Amino acid sequence: MYGVCGCCGALRPRYKRLVDNIFPEDPEDGLVKANMEKLTFYALSAPEKLDRIGAYLSERLSRDVARHRYGYVCIAMEALDQLLMACHCQSINLFVESFLKMVRKLLESDKPNLQILGTNSFVKFANIEEDTPSYHRSYDFFVSRFSEMCHSGYEDPDIRTKIRMAGIKGLQGVVRKTVNDELQANIWEPQHMDKIVPSLLFNLQSGEGTESRSPSPLQAEKERESPVELTERCFRELLGRAAYGNIKNAVTPVLMHLDNHSLWEGKTFAVRCFKIIMYSIQSQHSHLVIQQLLGHLDANSKSSAPVRAGIVEVLLEAAAIAASGSVGPTVLEVFNTLLRHLRLSVDYELTGTYDGTNLGTKVIKEHEERQLQEAVICTIGSFANTLPNYQRSEVMLFIMGKIPIPGMHPALASAGSGPEGNRMIQVMLLKSLRQVTEGFVSTNMLTALPSSFLDPLLCLSLLEDPEVRLLVLQILVSLIDRHDNKPKFSSISIISDISVLKLKVDKCSRQDNLFMKKHSQHLYRHIYLCCKEEWSEQPHFEMLYALLALISMELANEEVVVDLIRLALALQDLALSSDESLPVYNRCAVHALSAAYLNLICQLTTVPSFCQHVHEVIEVRQKEAAHLLPEDVFIESPRIPASLEKVEGEVLFLQSKIAEVLGGSGYNNEKLATPFIPQFTDEDRLSKRKSIGETISLQVEVDSRNSPEKEERTPAEEITFQTLKNAIVDSVGMEEQERERRRQVVEKFQKAPFEEIAAHCGARATMLQSKLNQIFEITIRPPPSPSGTITAAYGQTQTRSVPVYEMKFPDLCVY
Repeated sequence: MYGVCGCCGALRPRYKRLVDNIFPEDPEDGLVKANMEKLTFYALSAPEKLDRIGAYLSERLSRDVARHRYGYVCIAMEALDQLLMACHCQSINLFVESFLKMVRKLLESDKPNLQILGTNSFVKFANIEEDTPSYHRSYDFFVSRFSEMCHSGYEDPDIRTKIRMAGIKGLQGVVRKTVNDELQANIWEPQHMDKIVPSLLFNLQSGEGTESRSPSPLQAEKERESPVELTERCFRELLGRAAYGNIKNAVTPVLMHLDNHSLWEGKTFAVRCFKIIMYSIQSQHSHLVIQQLLGHLDANSKSSAPVRAGIVEVLLEAAAIAASGSVGPTVLEVFNTLLRHLRLSVDYELTGTYDGTNLGTKVIKEHEERQLQEAVICTIGSFANTLPNYQRSEVMLFIMGKIPIPGMHPALASAGSGPEGNRMIQVMLLKSLRQVTEGFVSTNMLTALPSSFLDPLLCLSLLEDPEVRLLVLQILVSLIDRHDNKPKFSSISIISDISVLKLKVDKCSRQDNLFMKKHSQHLYRHIYLCCKEEWSEQPHFEMLYALLALISMELANEEVVVDLIRLALALQDLALSSDESLPVYNRCAVHALSAAYLNLICQLTTVPSFCQHVHEVIEVRQKEAAHLLPEDVFIESPRIPASLEKVEGEVLFLQSKIAEVLGGSGYNNEKLATPFIPQFTDEDRLSKRKSIGETISLQVEVDSRNSPEKEERTPAEEITFQTLKNAIVDSVGMEEQERERRRQVVEKFQKAPFEEIAAHCGARATMLQSKLNQIFEITIRPPPSPSGTITAAYGQTQTRSVPVYEMKFPDLCVY
């Protein structure tokens, strides 16, 4: 019987005998290399036999797996790998099918070693570039199986780590094999991404706690091959291969994974994931990720504050990584979404519920909502920093249009939250606006502060809320400061020599002059009224000082300097006025503010006599009235008297003296001697924010509105009660005369004879016709002809009318 078997064995096909010869009697000896070379040569010489070789090897491997002869299984897989690497003929597809069938058999085994063996073979296959495409090959099983291996829960930690790493490598191989071949299975479809991405994130998260530990030199090699680093490398490779249309499918599973495992609240892992995403994808696709995050924020609008704060924190990091302008084409939509969630957070905080009723089961914590609001504000600033100046100006106007302002934007007020809700919304939006204006530098103040932005901003500065007024001042200071001088005026003090500040001062441009000519009186008035507020505190006065100082350096010309000095002297008069109900602290603070600013402006003007007068007054105050200087007022415990006695004499700055010394240096002496009185604009009159008494006592200084050349011809006009009375009486008399004239016309047409009326109308018609004839004669008369003139009788020349189409024009006139 054995002889019969041996005889029949010699009749077997050659490829089977070559395959059998590569297997040694003892599997421990490994693959017979000489016979393997013969099998490889045969496969290259007869490529049509390659599919049969693969089928026979697959048959032997399946039999060995079933019989637990794992040594022969390893030899068969090694032989398959070598054949796969050596053969690239057109019939390779059939051999690949047998190969994948064997890999699948190994992966289905419950033995970790076989799973790892099959994965390693698949990874080698994935690195091979095939010459011919395969239209019917499917990798669904491999995606599912490798993803399952990534979640392995094997008892032995070392084996579990090996299985998970094999799964990660397998997924990496699937991506490499399919992502660049349009004829292969589309790995970017949701059913595949929903398995691949969560598997990678699971391994990225599982090693998060140990990642921060620095490995010892002996563990460096092992740590380098840890599942976490391998996962991150695979994840980066996957995202780096994503095209424009695939970004959404790659990012959506990340969002779902963070939702399902409540990973937004911790923020750390979510931020790490999106840092990997933003650094891995192509830079021109960054705005797609940001838009998906914004959409996810909308979808979680009723989630808890920590969840929304986590999404916003991720947005903040994503915006910081994104290149300039990568927010995308819908810039305002980004800010609109963030502002909407800021408003929602304010409503949630005030109502205590997410759905407008008190039946909700979720408990809203105010401190969590406040943290969310701060995160949104920081994110708005981060987005703004990525934008060019012209887009940032649009964002500033957009945010300003969202702020509820009494009399201007009342419809934006919160319906259910009442006055407190409106106040909070104003504060939050102004904080957002402050973030946008930080670092904003514009060469043209007319574009940086247009009327549509400046007017509502200054209206907010007149509200009673101290926090709102302080934010408005901070925004103005940020916008006017273009040379980073603001930190040098963070506190108010008397500086004997301002050269130590190393101020950066440029010449005022033409655009800046136009801006100040248009808006200066408006600015001065609001500065004056801010000092007049009873609730102003030290931060307000410090911002007012910085604002005055920056205007002096950024926007000052000779006329502006004069107005600012007059304003400082008017503030001194305000503090002295007995009509104002200002507290003692505010009066001392206004005196100190006026002194500090005059000390600064006198050194900027470099007029010695002006500086001498200011320094003399300051020295007198230091000896006799230190509570009128900033060093005693703007400190933690102000040293001010219980009541302010009548301030007079040498402790005051004299307007007449200042006008005299500056007039000798070429400044407008007449204007300097005129006390500053805040002017009211047309918008203020329309908004009816003044009383009738204020209207009657208002002085309109015409000279400040005209050019310097007209100052001598247009003295200031004082409007008194008698002037207004005369104007009203005159207007009444004119109305009576017009009414009488109309009555006479109607009566004439009712009572006069027909002939008289006809003659009157005929005369008017004749006059009209004559005028029309004159007009027609002028317009219809043809122009002089190029052909010249003809001589009429009596030697007079007459223009000959020639039709245009018969005229002869020079060649240079025709084109």
